[in-house]
Amino acid sequence: MAAHFKQPGDDRGAHARLGGNPRTRLNTRRGGEESYHAPEGNPHAASVPHRHDATYIPVVSEPSDQRRGHNRRRRDHGFVETDPYDLSGRRSRDPRKRVGRVVSVLLFVVGIALIAVAAGMWIHNQWQYHEQDRINEELATYADVSDNGSTPPQVDWEALKAVNDEVVGWLQIPGTAVNFPVYQASDNEKYLHTSAEGNYSLGGQVFMDYENAAPGMVDAQTIVYGHHLRNGAMFKPVSDMANQEMFDSVSTVWYVTEEATYELEPLLLYETDANDTNVRRFSFESVDELRSYLTELLGRAVTSRSDAADLIANASNVLTLCTCNYDNGDSGRTLLVCVPKSAAASADAATTSE
Repeated sequence: MAAHFKQPGDDRGAHARLGGNPRTRLNTRRGGEESYHAPEGNPHAASVPHRHDATYIPVVSEPSDQRRGHNRRRRDHGFVETDPYDLSGRRSRDPRKRVGRVVSVLLFVVGIALIAVAAGMWIHNQWQYHEQDRINEELATYADVSDNGSTPPQVDWEALKAVNDEVVGWLQIPGTAVNFPVYQASDNEKYLHTSAEGNYSLGGQVFMDYENAAPGMVDAQTIVYGHHLRNGAMFKPVSDMANQEMFDSVSTVWYVTEEATYELEPLLLYETDANDTNVRRFSFESVDELRSYLTELLGRAVTSRSDAADLIANASNVLTLCTCNYDNGDSGRTLLVCVPKSAAASADAATTSE
């Protein structure tokens, strides 16, 4: 094979300075097997006569420091050489890099877990909203309501009581989604998250304060509670009436019991928080005290009728719808105070006589 390669001339390189090719002075046969790198004792190793003169230059020489530095890979402080036979797939055994990779994997796994948890919670909430809508739709079948709200709901009380005998009334605000039976328990906690059938539900049921006299509109102030669900169900239309245009669009509120029917209209809407003890007042010493109370609320009102003061002057009892708002976290409350239309008629008559 050596004959196929061009051999350097005698006048080139270190061989020339030595006066010829040093391989001609080897003690072994010429061939491809001889090597100056063969270990000592190898029969194929070549032997070179010992030369002590300064002109000797080995055929296999160490590169200069400059050339060694040029080709050497720069190594950062703390660099650990990679084992080329490390089959684990790690690119480096540097502990710092290994820790970094572990942290990256952990962060990725945690991120995926958080996304999965958030997705699960969202799906669960959507399912709860769906269940609440189903419950409300089923209960709505127990009352016939007119399209324009000109007539009161016609309620099948016998069938409704067969589902839950704690029902005391029916509330409807024509033109909105408010169309629910009203229940009353021995406390104000039961129907927060309990359906009429006694099962857990996100929105519970619309209910009357347990301190009010059943079936409602007996006390000077009757309070009815309902959730404001974020999907727009239950009492969200009540909270929306904080907008004056929405407030003005509602002219009738029906409250129907098994014995009586009450046609009311919005008087004012005000906002407060769950710690306001002035909300739950059911009776007053006199009608004048009730009217003073309503006048105080009018001063705090967010929206109201333009003739609210005249209506207050003729009011003898009110129906207040209470729901939550999220302007101040979960502690905000929105209250819509309604008066019977008989009070409005009296106010109109008084204005006409003047």
